[in-house]
Amino acid sequence: MSAPTRPLAAVLAAVGIPMFMVTLDNLVVTTALPVIRDQLGASLTDLQWFVNAYTLPFAALLLTAAALGDRIGRKRLFLAGIALFTLASAACATATEPWMLTTARAVQGAAGAAVMPLSLTLLAAAVPSRMRNAAVGIWGGISGLGVAVGPVVGGAVVEGLDWNWIFWLNVPVGVLALVLAAVVLGESRGGARRLDPLGLVLSAAGVLALVWGVVDGPDHGWTSARVLALLGGGAALMAGFLVWQRVNPVPMLPLSLFRNRGFGVVSAVAFAFSAGVFGSVFLLAQFFQVVQGLDPFAAGVRTLPWTMAPMVVAPIAGLLVGRVGARTLIVLGQALLAAAILWIAAASTAIVGYGALVGAFAMAGVGMGLTFAPMSTLVLASVDESQHGVASGANNTIRELGVAVGVAVLASVFSSRGDYISATAFVDGLVPAIMVGGLVVAAGTLIALFLPGRHPRPSAAQVSVADENATPLPAPVG
Repeated sequence: MSAPTRPLAAVLAAVGIPMFMVTLDNLVVTTALPVIRDQLGASLTDLQWFVNAYTLPFAALLLTAAALGDRIGRKRLFLAGIALFTLASAACATATEPWMLTTARAVQGAAGAAVMPLSLTLLAAAVPSRMRNAAVGIWGGISGLGVAVGPVVGGAVVEGLDWNWIFWLNVPVGVLALVLAAVVLGESRGGARRLDPLGLVLSAAGVLALVWGVVDGPDHGWTSARVLALLGGGAALMAGFLVWQRVNPVPMLPLSLFRNRGFGVVSAVAFAFSAGVFGSVFLLAQFFQVVQGLDPFAAGVRTLPWTMAPMVVAPIAGLLVGRVGARTLIVLGQALLAAAILWIAAASTAIVGYGALVGAFAMAGVGMGLTFAPMSTLVLASVDESQHGVASGANNTIRELGVAVGVAVLASVFSSRGDYISATAFVDGLVPAIMVGGLVVAAGTLIALFLPGRHPRPSAAQVSVADENATPLPAPVG
């Protein structure tokens, strides 16, 4: 019997509200760190862990969550992730010691890993193929909105209420999202029928060690025994994971995914995009506070031409991708991003006015908006429908690795040339770091030229494997 039809708006709300909550919390805490430090008596190391405790399990468990969802039910795991995220948010809000907040943030990150990749997979399963590009475009806009308003919401809440409300706001939103997803979404599965426990452990531990090593690099030194052990151990674990996936008859990550040119190239573009863009945004958000003396809310508002534009542009790109092709939009978007970041690097001085930067910020926002939806569409179009979950999880993991690498590398470039003692000293470090970010995105633009001109189709091998392992999907909703 087919699943009941649901309006597209209801489906988008069911997958978009939880994803917005998760992406918002990735950045919302950053503007509250000075207040949290005072009220909890936290050290500088504690402040770093308030951020990293979320990022590390989030990045490490994305692929694992996608694989588990394929096997035990995507909707079931999605609902569990929303419920756990909501409970962890309440635990964050009631924390009275730094270790309590760090622990609750780690649980938030783990729960968020179950929400982010499955939101796209459930959306793809819930809408007819003729509406998928537009739906993915709107999904990309919602994702961009979470990134956009994170610093602004954090600054506004801290100035108007108390830092605890950053997390209390998630509780009613999480309850609403849980009910909406339970009522609107249908269950779906995909991939192999059996679990891959060794693959789960190797992938999660490997990604965790790599991201941890990258995060610790600027503070402990890239040649320190600690960082080398983390990076080397992570690389060894990931190598073991890839070997195991190659010989395992029912792998959690079919390596045949990367034999598809569309999926392989878009993954490389996603890494360069995340590393260059989010590494630059990390430093630019501080620029407005350190150099121009703005409060957190005002600094967040200054970034809105960049961070809000994807909410408008991404849905339009989703509508255009079927006409002009994903490659055209991604190449154009990456080129605009690279040019905008290099423009910002060239224009930044200790006395620069906002008017000299706002045009570059708007250009960067348009570039991001042109990139979000086509990349997601290309990921889904590259694989068989039963592999949507694992493909989405793999692509999101690569993007999160890019974020961690970008922030760490650009912070290292910054610290080698500048510091926080004065506005001039900060700009001395900012300019070369942002320049590196722009060049990384430019490299991604060149890589994007190798994307297929039309939506790729799954290879015969992929379809064969998928047909053998797939669990029948419910009839589409919407």
